[in-house]
Amino acid sequence: MILKIIFFGDIIGKIGRLAIKKVLPEIKQKYQPDLIIANAENLAHGVGITQKTIDEMIGAGIDFFTSGNHIWRKDEAKEILNQKKTVVIRPANYPPVTPGWGEKVLEIGLKKLLVVNLLGRVFMGEQLDCPFRKFDEIYKKYEKENIGAILVDVHAEATSEKVALGHYLDGRAQAVIGTHTHVPTADAFITEKGTAYVTDAGMAGAKDSVIGIDKAKAIEMFLTQMPLKHDIPEQGLAVVNSVYLEIDLKNKKAKKIERIDSLIEI
Repeated sequence: MILKIIFFGDIIGKIGRLAIKKVLPEIKQKYQPDLIIANAENLAHGVGITQKTIDEMIGAGIDFFTSGNHIWRKDEAKEILNQKKTVVIRPANYPPVTPGWGEKVLEIGLKKLLVVNLLGRVFMGEQLDCPFRKFDEIYKKYEKENIGAILVDVHAEATSEKVALGHYLDGRAQAVIGTHTHVPTADAFITEKGTAYVTDAGMAGAKDSVIGIDKAKAIEMFLTQMPLKHDIPEQGLAVVNSVYLEIDLKNKKAKKIERIDSLIEI
């Protein structure tokens, strides 16, 4: 009755995809996960998704994808999200008319996992519904179904908002994983009520960069305050950040959360 999950932070461009393909076989062999999830909003050259990049990561062994506010940056996103059997969800607190779904029940053998994607509002440009209340709606929607566990990707800028959501979902979600900032945090823990939490899973991308972006371009943006195209390094040392989860489906409590952080040359 133990569900084993690997969750990868935001995959940034080609170098991130290549790094995932290199490290995943060893991680799978060691941890024997039932399910592998990754945040895909930066998959296609740092912004958005394409069918080609999603298929590439499925081929590498990732089963399901969450996303965030950059998911819309490629035209293909709407079609991918609207597919009946899509393996990609977008934040649930976008308006109801937005393409795609914000949550999905995954069946892993006889086990059922509800994956929910939420977007934070602090320091974000989008004017969205409250992520706290949106989770309440989703939780109520599925409360009569035989859901073994709930995993929530909180895609947010402010650490305070992520931490607050973690406490708010305590005991209702079995895992609350933060994404978006691309910087792995050292606060992974399990609450007394059995919720595994980490403020940010991190990223899969270029290590010698500014959150995955070419460091020279990033510095230039700060110095000039001019909008510049984000260049993504395609080779060099890559970092791959993820967390490993074990959830007891009988007691509906997380039993383990462990960081998995790797460096690999691309």
